Amino acid sequence: MFIKSIAAVAALAISGAAFAGGHGGEVKYDGPKFDLSGVQPEFRVGFLGDEAAADIIARNECMVPYLEQVYNVPVKFFTFKDYAGTMESFLGGNLDYTWFGASGYAGMYLENSEAGEPVLTRMQPSGDMGYYSVMVARKDSGIEKLEDMKGKKLGFADPNSTSGFLVPSIELAEKFGNLDDYFASAEFMGGHENGVLAVLNKDVDASVTWVSGVGEWNEGYTSGNLRKMVDKGVLNMDDIVQVWSSKLIPNGPIVLRKALPQDAKDAMVGFKQWLIKNDQECNENVANGVVKAWVPVDHSFYEGIVKARKAKIEAAKKGS
Repeated sequence: MFIKSIAAVAALAISGAAFAGGHGGEVKYDGPKFDLSGVQPEFRVGFLGDEAAADIIARNECMVPYLEQVYNVPVKFFTFKDYAGTMESFLGGNLDYTWFGASGYAGMYLENSEAGEPVLTRMQPSGDMGYYSVMVARKDSGIEKLEDMKGKKLGFADPNSTSGFLVPSIELAEKFGNLDDYFASAEFMGGHENGVLAVLNKDVDASVTWVSGVGEWNEGYTSGNLRKMVDKGVLNMDDIVQVWSSKLIPNGPIVLRKALPQDAKDAMVGFKQWLIKNDQECNENVANGVVKAWVPVDHSFYEGIVKARKAKIEAAKKGS
């Protein structure tokens, strides 16, 4: 089989590590609110497992005091080993909020269309409503273009990632046909950051990840996995080269549990739009970089990705 997973799959959604949000001192929040205490005792935020749990929590904990004022209930964070764990937990009704990639949302929608509802996505500083999958290699590898990857080892991020698997696997197959015949091997790296680290460590020759595609290369663009790694000090952009870029991919949705009251969903939309105007530092941490705006969306924005994921699932069934 072409793809071999090297990431441990979360056995159960409850295997996510819970983080009960706390904060020193109060932050001022005068944006939209909805008292959720009469509906449920807490607001549960889930994250995709594409980097270390401690890093995820550190970047996002600035949201906690705001969200506790938005909903008047304690906020808990849940992290997972991989995308599948987050998806399973959301499908099980154990999460209220997750920022999914388009493919992860599509996978959930195909499993249960009533589980979650997209409410927002990001707009890039350029005004684009999408981002890109890119393939990167070590600068000293001699790999400068896709043709140099023939017979080489490729890393994918996660089977439920849009930019880390779905889109590149489709676009590369359109160009080269059977990927088994083109690459020496391809493995799931257990997330976007792990994929780039595997390139740096020479475990694979190249790996795919996500970027905004706008901004300065030496900063890792304005947002995306490369930008996160640069900001954390674990990546020097001078050490890698970009050898391929996908077509524009729809930005992933912030998905809320569909059963939440509509006023609770509206409060989240209002909060995100308040945050970008009133706490830019927190907003950039949460957004993995610079965004121009948070824009309301619904399912229709992701219908193309849903169709692509469904077709891939059906093709896999025919081939098995």
